[in-house]
Amino acid sequence: MVSQPDTIIALSTPPGRSGIGVIRMSGPDALRIIRELTGSPELIPTPNLLTLRKLIDPQSGEVLDEALVCYFKAPHSFTGEDVVELHCHGSPVLLRSIVDAALKLDSRLANAGEFSLRAVANRKMQLTQAEAIRDLIDAQTDAAARQATRQLEGEISNRLTPAKDDLLKIIVRLESSLEFVEDDLPSIEQTQIISSLQKLRAELSQLANTFSRGRLLTDGLVVALVGRPNVGKSSLFNSLLGHSRAIVTAVPGTTRDTINESVDLNGVPVVLVDTAGIRSSNDEIEMIGVDRTRQKAADADLVIAVIDGSEPLTHEDEAVLAEIRSKPHVVAFNKSDLDQFAIVPGLPVNGHVSVSAKTGSGIDDLRSAILKPFADGRSETGGLLITNARHYDGLLRAVEELRLAEDLVTERATEELTLVRLHNALRILGEVTGETTTEEMLGEIFSTFCIGK
Repeated sequence: MVSQPDTIIALSTPPGRSGIGVIRMSGPDALRIIRELTGSPELIPTPNLLTLRKLIDPQSGEVLDEALVCYFKAPHSFTGEDVVELHCHGSPVLLRSIVDAALKLDSRLANAGEFSLRAVANRKMQLTQAEAIRDLIDAQTDAAARQATRQLEGEISNRLTPAKDDLLKIIVRLESSLEFVEDDLPSIEQTQIISSLQKLRAELSQLANTFSRGRLLTDGLVVALVGRPNVGKSSLFNSLLGHSRAIVTAVPGTTRDTINESVDLNGVPVVLVDTAGIRSSNDEIEMIGVDRTRQKAADADLVIAVIDGSEPLTHEDEAVLAEIRSKPHVVAFNKSDLDQFAIVPGLPVNGHVSVSAKTGSGIDDLRSAILKPFADGRSETGGLLITNARHYDGLLRAVEELRLAEDLVTERATEELTLVRLHNALRILGEVTGETTTEEMLGEIFSTFCIGK
């Protein structure tokens, strides 16, 4: 276990009024501090048992709160150190007073992610598992939460361990051959090593290829609805949300500014943006709205061009389609419930969906069309998706090192040169799981965590 010289403390529940607020301490003085806070210098708490105790300001002797106290004895705790949790009443003023009292007893405020960092340092969890805690806290959809839970259980490390073992076998074979420098590697063994490297590359590439889908679960998409006035953008916006958010009237140009709203589409967090209708106008305010529409369309991951399918295509429709042609887009022909509805044939667009914002017809098809351009990368990995850009970068770098090693074996280069590439690949995979990660990199990773986690 890594020895930490100081004891840290932080509020582990979100700031603000609540029924309960949890304060966490970790370090060599955690037990001494709780003894002083409870006014029980001889207290020997039973580990892992919640006990009702009065918390006392050691300087004034004033009772601060009556709380549930739990002691986790090292190394059987989250951080691997002595840990104390105080389950107090959730008054922000009260919680701050209790933390202040503990700070006066030689603890210090924890840095962002420091509890999890100590857990990794003390080998209580892999780095990928600690990162999954952050992802679970940040999850915006059920699908993102399920993926983070899988990674919290160590699934990424479990997938990489066989790859590292196979890589080590190749390294051992090549290193042992260095003892017999007068003998070249037999052709059959050279073929076997190349085959093993190809298999490793394929497995790691397959896992890396899930990042395009996994990124959606964490980062989500920005989708802008654009079109000329009165084609039903706001109605379609409300239909996708499932409730009335944008004002809808028969008057063209009702929407003057952009409206943003978040929605869960099949587990992917999506920010929908309703925009002002694009047309020429002498109205200064309306033209400001049109300029903002164009900016939102340019910044969006995907654009939905809304066309009124009950009317002939206008010059304004054609201008909208021309503007979005170079971006990922979907064309939604609205008002399919009307008798005069007809999709204009021969439009130079990637794809279209017939919808009715009024009846809800085709809305599910539109939801699927929104995600389709981004749904590649579903490799056969048992449902595991790479959601972290650091993991993705590490996998790509490891794959490249394996490719270079394979080329060297094919060219019958010296074992020393090949081993450099193989050791690089092994080190990079170790960086992903945290076994060979530098302190600087750990500091960067855990700086993105909550304080108190």
